[in-house]
Amino acid sequence: MASTIPQQSSDAPQDEPSGGSSPAPACSNRSRLHQLTGVQILGVGGAAPEQIVRNADLAKLGYDEDWIVQRTGILERRQAEPSIATSDIAHQAALNCLQAAGVDAAEVDLILVATMTPDFPAPSTACLLQDRLGAKAPAMDLNAACAGFMYALATGMQFIHSGCSRRVLVVGADMMSRVVHPDDKKTFPLFGDGAGAVLLGPGEAEQGLLAYTLGSEGQGADLLCIPAGGTREPITAEVLSQNRQFIQMDGRAVFKWAVRVLSDGVNDVLAHAGLTASDVDLLVLHQANIRIIDAAVADLGIDREKVVVNLDRYGNTSAGSIPLALAEAHQQGRIKRGDKIVLCGFGAGLAWGAAVLNW
Repeated sequence: MASTIPQQSSDAPQDEPSGGSSPAPACSNRSRLHQLTGVQILGVGGAAPEQIVRNADLAKLGYDEDWIVQRTGILERRQAEPSIATSDIAHQAALNCLQAAGVDAAEVDLILVATMTPDFPAPSTACLLQDRLGAKAPAMDLNAACAGFMYALATGMQFIHSGCSRRVLVVGADMMSRVVHPDDKKTFPLFGDGAGAVLLGPGEAEQGLLAYTLGSEGQGADLLCIPAGGTREPITAEVLSQNRQFIQMDGRAVFKWAVRVLSDGVNDVLAHAGLTASDVDLLVLHQANIRIIDAAVADLGIDREKVVVNLDRYGNTSAGSIPLALAEAHQQGRIKRGDKIVLCGFGAGLAWGAAVLNW
């Protein structure tokens, strides 16, 4: 059977990261909002490879340095050495998280890893992480691309809320430099490698997600995808020659969709929680593009000083994006008990998740 994912186009528009002019899908399930409380974040940690790739480094290879900054806000990104895999940075983020929480790996009773770039198709990266940590816990991967951490966070909190678990380690980790073609001048500069982790445990009645929503629009699957490498389109010599094992993105359509879903999702969870923009203490969004963040902040009316931005130094780390930003904000002393923190992730699927977290 032929693939339903279209062939890559070489004509990328100049005013968006990459792609064509496909219409962005609407968000059809905005009303599915829930609350998930009695759960708290006990610790948070982040990790990224040491190697820094600056825009000036890319400019030497023929990239447009000014375009990267103006269109994305990214100045540099982290890129792992060939010997480093997703489980390696996930492991470091997990260690940093457990240390911050003062909890031994032996106490962890569930491990969830959100990733779209696993070490192997099987076994799961979560199982590799479980082994390296020395934890005696079930472990599984979740793949919702750049929205993956939001899906994993809600899943982990459900286990705590139901009483099935008392210590859940949720990790978002991706090695995006491995799935973007270096010759794709409009897409390659957007991505980097990184990971973040949170440790969940039982909390006070008012702690946890005051409101959250998860959604998907599968009709937009072809707007941001890796066409080959699965059962629909196995890897062949012909596939490799066409570079279909790398990310393909309709940048303009994804950009428009992301701005809309971000604003809609955040407004919806704030309303469901009975809060307004002025009640938000911190806004931690998926670090994809500064123009998406700026547009959403302007629409939401949230004070710019409350917005966490680190994409200028890390680029888009997919599922690692939100927890890595959260870890940095916590390390900087920007988070305290009782803070209302708004989180929102969005990406391939198309999938998204938004939440109001009472720290």
